[in-house]
Amino acid sequence: MNIKTILNILAAMLAIIGVSMLFPFFVGYIYGESNLSAYLFSMAGCFLVSVPVWIFTRRSRKLSIKDGFALVTFAWIVVAIAGSLPFYFTGAIPNYTDAWFEAMSGVTTTGATIIGNITTLPHLENGIESLPKGILFWRSFLQWIGGMGIIVFTIAILPLLGVGGVQLFKAEVPGPVADKIKPRVKETAKILWMVYVGFTVLQMGLLRIAGMPLFDAICHAFTTMPTGGFSTQNASIAAYNSPLIQYIIIFFMFVAGINFTLHFRTITGNFTALFKDYELKVYILTILFATLVIFLSISSSSSDWSHNGFMVSLFQSIAIMTGTGYANADYEMWPYFCQLALFILMFFGAMGGSTSGGMKLTRIILLIKYAATETRRMLHSRAIIPLRIGERSIGDDIVRNTLGFFLIYLSIFVLTALVLTTFNLDLISAFGAAASAIGNVGPAFGEFGPTDNYALLNPIGKWLLSFCMLLGRLEIFTILVLFTRSFRE
Repeated sequence: MNIKTILNILAAMLAIIGVSMLFPFFVGYIYGESNLSAYLFSMAGCFLVSVPVWIFTRRSRKLSIKDGFALVTFAWIVVAIAGSLPFYFTGAIPNYTDAWFEAMSGVTTTGATIIGNITTLPHLENGIESLPKGILFWRSFLQWIGGMGIIVFTIAILPLLGVGGVQLFKAEVPGPVADKIKPRVKETAKILWMVYVGFTVLQMGLLRIAGMPLFDAICHAFTTMPTGGFSTQNASIAAYNSPLIQYIIIFFMFVAGINFTLHFRTITGNFTALFKDYELKVYILTILFATLVIFLSISSSSSDWSHNGFMVSLFQSIAIMTGTGYANADYEMWPYFCQLALFILMFFGAMGGSTSGGMKLTRIILLIKYAATETRRMLHSRAIIPLRIGERSIGDDIVRNTLGFFLIYLSIFVLTALVLTTFNLDLISAFGAAASAIGNVGPAFGEFGPTDNYALLNPIGKWLLSFCMLLGRLEIFTILVLFTRSFRE
C-alpha cells in the first residue's frame, strides 16, 4: 500500500475536522458557556498530529484500489477519534468509551446515544437537555458531515486525491452502485453536496417558520438529512407538540431516503427519471403499506382512530426505515405486531445512493426477484430468464455481490446479538441493538428503546456496536476486504 498517500489524506481530513471545531466553540461563546478552552485544546490536538504528518507525506499522491478501501475505513475511525475529543475534554462525557461511542454513532449517522434520562453520568440529570449548546451542536454537526460522506466531502473541497478519487467514491458512497452524475468524480461530489446543503438549509427555514427555536431548527436539520436522529430534546421530536413540525421532518426524512442522484436530475428538470425509477416506487409503496398496517393495528387496539394515530404511524415507519431514528411516540407501547413490523424495516433501509442505513431496497428487490426467477427456472430449466429491476438488466456479478452481502449482513447481526446476550441482555434487547447498530438506526427495543439509551451497556458491548455501526455505514465489504488474503498480497 502507499502508506504515505493514505497518511497524507488522513492528515488533511484530521485538519479539516480540527478547523470545524471552531463552530461549536462559537456556539458555546454565543451562549456564554465556560468550557470553551476544551474545543481549542481538541483542535490543537488535531493540528499537532495532522500538520507534521501532512508535511512529511505531502509529495505523495498515488492511490491504488487497495489504498482506497483502506483510506475510507481509516477515515471514519480517525474522524470518530477526533470527534470524541470535544465530548471528552469538555467533561460532557468524561468516560472515553462513552465519548467514542457517541462520536462513532454520530459520524456513522446511527443516532444511538449514551445520554438520556437513564444515565451513568450524574452531572447530566436532565439527560440530553443538560448538555452545553456547543456539544449539542457538535453532535449534530458530526452526523451532518458523516451523512453524505467524509470522503465525498473531502473530494469536493480538496483537489488532493487526483485519480484515486474514483476508488474512494465507489468505496464510500452509500448504496449498491455508486452512480456518478458527471464524468469527473470531483464534480459529482460537489453536486451531491450542493443538493445536500440545499435541502438542509431549506429544512432549517421551514422548521423555524413552523415555530421551532432557531438553535433546535439548525440541529435537527443537521441530523435529518443524514438520517442521523440526534435530537436536542430527551423526548426527541415528541417534545414539539406541533403536527406541522412533525410533518416537515417526515417530508425531509422521506427526501433523505431517496437516491441523491435522482434529486439532482429532478432539480435540473429531468422529471422522467424520478417518475420512472422502479426503486422509488417500491420505496413509496413500502412506506405506505407499513404506515397503513401499523395505523390499523394501533388504532384498533386502542379504539382511537384519530389523526394522531396516523401521524405517529407514518412518522415512525419513515424514521425506522430510513434509519433516522427520531421518535414521536414510544413504539414499545404498541402491539407486538407493530414492533415486529418496525424491526423488519430496520433491515430494509431506504434507496441505494441515499444517506440511510440498512441493506437498501435495491438489494431487497433484487433478492426477491432472484428467488422468483430461480423458482421459474425449476419449471423451465432451459429457459433464459433475465433478471431486471425496472428497465435495468442485472448482471450475475451484481447478483453474487448481493447474495454475499445479504449472507454476511445477517451473519454479523446474529453473531453480534449472540455476543450481546453474554452481557446478560434479554433477547429482545440484544437482537434490537444488533439490528439497530448494523442498520445505523439508533433506537432499538427492550433496554434500548426510543425512551432509553445505551449508557448501561457493558463497555465491551459499546465497542462492539461501534464496530457494527462502521460496518453498516461502509456497507461491510469496504472493511472486510482489508482482512482478505488477496488484499495483503
